Amino acid sequence: MRKSPRARTGRPTELAEPAWVIVLFCVTCGAVAGALLPLLARLLLALPWAPLEGPAELLTSVPEPALTLGTTAVGVLGGLLLGFTAAHESLSVRVHDTHVTLAVRDGVQDFTRDEIAVCFRDGKQLVLLGPDSLELARENCGLNWRRLADALTAHGYPWEQEDPHRAEFRRWVPGIPGLPRGADALLRARAQARTGEGGAEDARELRGELLRLGVVVRDEDRRQYVRVVRGERTG
Repeated sequence: MRKSPRARTGRPTELAEPAWVIVLFCVTCGAVAGALLPLLARLLLALPWAPLEGPAELLTSVPEPALTLGTTAVGVLGGLLLGFTAAHESLSVRVHDTHVTLAVRDGVQDFTRDEIAVCFRDGKQLVLLGPDSLELARENCGLNWRRLADALTAHGYPWEQEDPHRAEFRRWVPGIPGLPRGADALLRARAQARTGEGGAEDARELRGELLRLGVVVRDEDRRQYVRVVRGERTG
């Protein structure tokens, strides 16, 4: 565990991804993809058998340079939309001596120093745990991890390189014993939500319901892993 003395100044440290950088990156990727689309369509038609042959023929029937200009414009518009969405979904962290503020989407969460027992990275996610080892927050994070760790430790918050309770997780399968009443049904619903289109918000809400039962859940690929902190046991 990395620790540092509390910062002696009262100045907070703020970390955020500039929105214009995110949007510019997505627009550039969209433009490149759009410009390459006619070339890919021609390569498909050169194969003895190719999927989407009909759409590829229709696309290449448009004369140049209108074809490349058009696909590039569509790529730019798609990248612009994706960039604004990504900027809206990006996490910003403001670290004070007394509390930590997480801002993402349209929500802001504040956690006092006494509420935070440890902070750590879990894959691409920032996780904050309370003294009872329940999760306070788990958010996707695109920030520089070294800068984030340094900012938190500089203000006196404990930082771990990985989940200190990782060994306590076990893979969830329907009917697994030892879960609080109702947890299995929530995990079933969450597994279904994660595979459905637009189910991210449902999965997030169900994670909160599981935390109320004392069950911490982490995702790995399509699998759910659980750790029971408290709650009425069924078996």
